[in-house]
Amino acid sequence: MSILTARRVLKIEAEGLLRLSRKVGKSFETVVKLILRSKGRVVVTGMGKSGLVSQKIAATLSSTGTPALFLSPAEALHGDMGKAAKGDVVLALSNSGETEELKTLLPLLKRMGCRTVLFTGDVHSTLARFCDVVVDVGVKKEACPFRLAPTASTTAALAMGDALAVALMEEQGFTEKDFALFHPAGELGKRLHLKVSDIMRVGADVPRVPLTADFPRIVREINEKKVGATCVVDSQKKLKGIIVDGDLRRALLKDPDIRRWNASNLRSPHPSTVSSEASLAQALQLIEEKSIFQLIVVDNQKRPVGLVHLHDLLGRGRIKIV
Repeated sequence: MSILTARRVLKIEAEGLLRLSRKVGKSFETVVKLILRSKGRVVVTGMGKSGLVSQKIAATLSSTGTPALFLSPAEALHGDMGKAAKGDVVLALSNSGETEELKTLLPLLKRMGCRTVLFTGDVHSTLARFCDVVVDVGVKKEACPFRLAPTASTTAALAMGDALAVALMEEQGFTEKDFALFHPAGELGKRLHLKVSDIMRVGADVPRVPLTADFPRIVREINEKKVGATCVVDSQKKLKGIIVDGDLRRALLKDPDIRRWNASNLRSPHPSTVSSEASLAQALQLIEEKSIFQLIVVDNQKRPVGLVHLHDLLGRGRIKIV
């Protein structure tokens, strides 16, 4: 029974997000432009469950290059108004559009010189009529069986906040280096700061065989180096291809006589390569785009000097970042 309930809730919330994606329009674009033109911060506010969602939106904005803070409407009316200032953009969340604390707070903030934006499920509400820009985040129904507890509606508001943060990131040209600057202590920040040269496998840890290598030698090299592949090099040590586990299986399916196979006719002649100076974020993006597990690191003479495995990039390989 609980599994059926979970599926029903997830389906309702997913359908709400799909409908929301179709409703995004000019008002959303107006909000993005308003924030980009603002010389202040984004002050996110809401009561109850909307307040919790507001805190998450403020945190996401702040960590992705848009200065933001959360302002509790209740606390603002009792001394915290000073957190906001002229030139700020106030983003208020109210599904009903009738939150009493916001009805009191927003006129005061507007009088201070703030612009007001509302995420709401009722575009004809009191707050909607008052605010400068209104974004419809309404859902058809809540996942709660009594249609009382905020469920699908809070998911919709949260998702729209994420959409706003990502849109602002793109408009501001926010990069992985900027993200690392904002997250210097986390594992992700550490890895984004690093270069391929900091974690690549080098020396004897880089699998390689000559073009003349026979099938058993190729298998031994792949098995010993444990990265699921080997580089293929010529007599000048220049990269001439790569052989992965799948190449061996496909070869045996074509012809089980291993005497027929060597590195020259097993290799993929144009493997994906990366510079040792590339960032780990760039290497990971290349691996994802190519749907591969290994990147060969080459020097300016096209000689393999290192290898990076997907698990190394994700922190699950033998290389540990401290």
